[in-house]
Amino acid sequence: MALTVGYRQLLDEANARIETLPLDRAAALHGDPDTLFVDIRDPRELARDGMIPGAFHAPRGMLEFWVDPDSPYHKPVFASGQRLVLYCASAWRSALSTDLLQRMGVPRVCHLEGGFSAWKKAGLPVDVRSSGGPEGGGG
Repeated sequence: MALTVGYRQLLDEANARIETLPLDRAAALHGDPDTLFVDIRDPRELARDGMIPGAFHAPRGMLEFWVDPDSPYHKPVFASGQRLVLYCASAWRSALSTDLLQRMGVPRVCHLEGGFSAWKKAGLPVDVRSSGGPEGGGG
């Protein structure tokens, strides 16, 4: 099957349009009440690897529905006005998701450079408790 656009091109295009938050800046923002880290990984990844403490879990498949105030699935945490820092394992899904949310008109959205893998490798805090469900850690 020949694709007209592959994932690498999609990532390149998304990364050209969005803000990628360097790990050191993200670490400095961790705990800031005006910043919400949003983990878009699969629940199995959270159970296996943990998550950034205080992050809100929004599975990638529900993200647009949870963010849109007109959706019956809207989560009020996304209307808080906080800066959203999306992350996944390696910053691929989060780049595409950040681009999509930006196109939806979500202000103050960016993603974590290197994703959760880079965060963990840098020795930054990780909550290893199970998320306990789709909404996971608090907001």
